[in-house]
Amino acid sequence: MTSSLASPSVELSAYRDQHFKGSRAEQEKLLKDTATLYIGNLSFFTTEEQIYELFSKCGDVKKVVMGLDKFKKTPCGFCFVEYYTRADAENAMRYVNGTRLDDRIIRTDWDAGFIEGRQFGRGKTGGQVRDEYRTDFDCGRGGFGKIVQHKLQGAQPMPSMPSVR
Repeated sequence: MTSSLASPSVELSAYRDQHFKGSRAEQEKLLKDTATLYIGNLSFFTTEEQIYELFSKCGDVKKVVMGLDKFKKTPCGFCFVEYYTRADAENAMRYVNGTRLDDRIIRTDWDAGFIEGRQFGRGKTGGQVRDEYRTDFDCGRGGFGKIVQHKLQGAQPMPSMPSVR
């Protein structure tokens, strides 16, 4: 383990991108050297400008790439932040991970490097997989999860409810 990873707040997590094109060893090396972060649990209403503003407090941001619904091309709750240096990315891992943005606790994780196409959600409905199975109501992420939304849309209105005109 390199000395820059000695702090628990910047160590590699157990998560590994299952769609990574390459060996596990190649992925590990990239993760240890990268200056790119994956940012999760964002509100669907958080803007690229807000991300840039927050993360630039830790260093010079090279690029922000918002995660988009594969079909609707609308934000779907994640992004990538690329710094010019690993040290700046480490600062973001230390100081931004777990902070509140748009009433949500955001999480940061190391990313092996942004490749075009990864900005799109991988869920069947075009968004994030985790939002398809979520059963709670979360207004920052579009309401209920996609499966619950689908069931609710297919349900008939309850006859005992009065109509409002």
